[in-house]
Amino acid sequence: MPIVFIGPMAAGKTKIGRRVARGLDVPFIDTDKRIVEHYGPIGEIFAREGEEYFRIIEREAVDWALGEPAIVSLGGGAVLNADTQSDLENATVVYLSVTTAAVQARLGGGKRPLLAGGITDWERIYNVRRSTYEALATIHLDTSNRPISGIADEIVNWVQERNDE
Repeated sequence: MPIVFIGPMAAGKTKIGRRVARGLDVPFIDTDKRIVEHYGPIGEIFAREGEEYFRIIEREAVDWALGEPAIVSLGGGAVLNADTQSDLENATVVYLSVTTAAVQARLGGGKRPLLAGGITDWERIYNVRRSTYEALATIHLDTSNRPISGIADEIVNWVQERNDE
């Protein structure tokens, strides 16, 4: 612990992470949710203070969360921080990916400040971050066409098997 979920926006990090935490009977921490609790909606932070400020408070939330024995879901861009990358080198990191076709149905709502241009922005951002996700991953699962419950069960079993070794 912690077990850290990384991946692009709309890959299912929060939903799957929450189920894995229940399956392992440990706390769940979503760093984006913590930021919202302490600073307000992420879209408003971006509008009011800009992305640079958001990344500073995101790093604080990540640093705090990584000190907890929990399942931790990081925002898609949290891995851009060099300190976060360093922290994750020796952590158990679950990289969840998703195809462009599958993510189109998941985006909706327009609450993500970096996706004003829709799926084109998502693809651009993911292509920039993909190699970092891959480099940090202990395990990689594609969430595009599988039920969340099945993916969560697979991760719980994988963690339990690793703990038994």
